[in-house]
Amino acid sequence: MMQKIQKFGGAMFTPVLLFAFSGIVVGICTVLTSEVIVGGIAKTDTMWYQVWWTIKEGAWTLFRQVPLLFVISLPIGLAKKQQGRACMEALVLYLTFNYFIAAMLTNWGPTFGIDYTLEATSGTGLASIASIKTLDTSMVGALVISGVVVWLHNRYFDTKLPEWLGVFKGSSFVCAIGFFVMGILAVIFCFVWPQVQNVIKAMQGFFMGSGAIGVWVYTFCERILIPTGLHHFVYMPFSYESLAVEGGFKAAWALNLSEYAASSESLATLFPAGRFALYGHSKIFAAPGIALAFYVTAKKNKKQEVAALMIPVALTAIMCGITEPIEFTFLFAAPFLWPIHSFLAATLATIEYFVVGISGDYSSGIINWLALDWIPMAKNHMGQIVMQVIVGLIFTAIWFFVFSFLIKKFDLKTPGREDDDEEAKLMTKKDYKAAKEAEKFGEDASNDPTANIEVQGGDAGKAAAFLRLVGGKDNVADVTNCATRLRLTLKDDSVLAPLSDFKKAGAHGLVHKGKAVQIIVGLSVPSVREEFEKLL
Repeated sequence: MMQKIQKFGGAMFTPVLLFAFSGIVVGICTVLTSEVIVGGIAKTDTMWYQVWWTIKEGAWTLFRQVPLLFVISLPIGLAKKQQGRACMEALVLYLTFNYFIAAMLTNWGPTFGIDYTLEATSGTGLASIASIKTLDTSMVGALVISGVVVWLHNRYFDTKLPEWLGVFKGSSFVCAIGFFVMGILAVIFCFVWPQVQNVIKAMQGFFMGSGAIGVWVYTFCERILIPTGLHHFVYMPFSYESLAVEGGFKAAWALNLSEYAASSESLATLFPAGRFALYGHSKIFAAPGIALAFYVTAKKNKKQEVAALMIPVALTAIMCGITEPIEFTFLFAAPFLWPIHSFLAATLATIEYFVVGISGDYSSGIINWLALDWIPMAKNHMGQIVMQVIVGLIFTAIWFFVFSFLIKKFDLKTPGREDDDEEAKLMTKKDYKAAKEAEKFGEDASNDPTANIEVQGGDAGKAAAFLRLVGGKDNVADVTNCATRLRLTLKDDSVLAPLSDFKKAGAHGLVHKGKAVQIIVGLSVPSVREEFEKLL
């Protein structure tokens, strides 16, 4: 069950990466259409304003269509075959589901406790999805329906039908079955979802009144769950759902950016929901401290190798907010550092909010910070921004000293402290070719399904190496990916190669829990997965 939840959580992340670019464009356009920042040129009747407002409207696409985006993205990660057709099926059946709900509320709205005569606006419990006035189930409804459709697709897409019913094969058969399933689900949602909305409103009150403890626990859970892949279930409802603020903190912050930029009040007062985006501070300020600790504690003859390994992953964390490469670098070598890392991250977020008073969309890397926070807020909130950086750098030093002390105290085998015959660097193409020829997996290479694959570099080479290291294609039952990890289900996990071999092949780390294996690849994982599936 845990494995299935992890796969679902990883698949949820598929569309999230798209928000980074859109968020940056929204931030830039908001800055350039704010009179407070650029002056009279940004008056609403100027060509300058109208051009940038038009661009911003295009950038709002993803934020305004979150349910549809998740509906068609989930099958990409979860469908076992014909993902493109699964996406089409999910879209069709999700729209069918909402048309069913619209018809039911039209006829029997009061029975379900819904006033369907209201406009589909915030707070009414109604939403407009593809011009359908329906229940506002947002991302939750989209994920439920899409998950059901993926299950139907995997189970019934290849169903054999009599020749005279051939027109109903494949996607047609899935949609035909799904039609009746959507009707049943629509009835269930009409009865249940209004009660869920009441619970969400109650949760909003709880989280917004939870104070420092709530922020600390939330941030600690988001960090500590990263190795399990379940952290998506912690932050995503706050990011895109109405747990802390209507519509999620990402859209709410961007929507009111000009108003907050014009005010001189504390950002924490202006936007209290931003406390749930402050986990991003550990992405910026932890990475350089940890990387420097690894470098300082490395053996003298390995310092150059450690620097070559850590500088790129630290920059990735700082610039893009992708922390898994650096975090997984130490997770498996010294796992007890992980709760300490999570503790520091939670403490930093809590201090930034309740002491510095900082708030906003700080969930990603420095690029997002500049576009959505620092540049727009600089005029009236520079003092808070300066204090934010000072506190962050203090914690960078804390990360450095704590990690350095513990690494030396317990002689932890972090990068650069391995045995002399182990390298603390990613493998070169030359090394990879040599290793590929040498690896036997306890059997003759002629029996390896990938033995005759031409040696390649890049993502194709990584995919071929990873396939060898997990025991060949006959040992792979399932493959998916999230933002940085290649997730596999193996038939026999006893043949899995050690972590050191995966690192030589270009992986940043490895998670092994029974037959569930996660290879930490980095941002190139979609391409590696594609090459991996070609080999399968």
